[in-house]
Amino acid sequence: MMAWGECMPGLGHVVAAFLIGVALTSCSSNLSGPASPSSGASSGTSSFRERMNKLFFGSPAEEAQAAVASNTADPNQDCPIVDIRSGASTLQLNGPGEATPNTLRYQATIARLARECAVRGPMMTVKVGVQGRVVVGPAGGPGQVDVPLRYALIQEGPEPKTILTKLYRFAVTIPEGQENVPFLHIEEDLTFAVPGRAALDNYVVYVGFDAAAVKEQVPKKTRRSR
Repeated sequence: MMAWGECMPGLGHVVAAFLIGVALTSCSSNLSGPASPSSGASSGTSSFRERMNKLFFGSPAEEAQAAVASNTADPNQDCPIVDIRSGASTLQLNGPGEATPNTLRYQATIARLARECAVRGPMMTVKVGVQGRVVVGPAGGPGQVDVPLRYALIQEGPEPKTILTKLYRFAVTIPEGQENVPFLHIEEDLTFAVPGRAALDNYVVYVGFDAAAVKEQVPKKTRRSR
């Protein structure tokens, strides 16, 4: 498994649109989730958060308006692209024992990303919206699903360099009788010193589920003192 600080081969300088869509897996191809997404973002409101809600869950007119508003915040400002880390677009949470299709409790999938950038003096701040969905598996049911999501700003090149990384764990609530629930996570403070133009052209914000963080949540057994 590729470490978070490593690059994804074959990416290069891909021409990225403001929105990056990723096809959902076959397990979540027939979705009919609730209109209101489960939010993994911090409390409070912001114009960016409101735009992301309209962009991902609004009417076609609201989506178009939100896309234009975000994409033209500063049309002359270079902004690192955002992409889903290879192999980290889907997270499967299984029950105890050997992982089989029948022990699958929940499957989380990242569907779309959006971002905007702003420069204040020598610093740049990238805001990222992540829209996804949690699907209930054969062994799952109503309750809260703990989702680990990691953001990593990488300077790509012969020797990729990790500029910063952030890990979030947030709960997605599955109501009684609901088979899948959309979620929205907002990161508004990926802030870093603006590098030279050549270096900035190689900056990429990767987003993905951190499976290692799921394992870290399992409490370790402690030995009793004699």
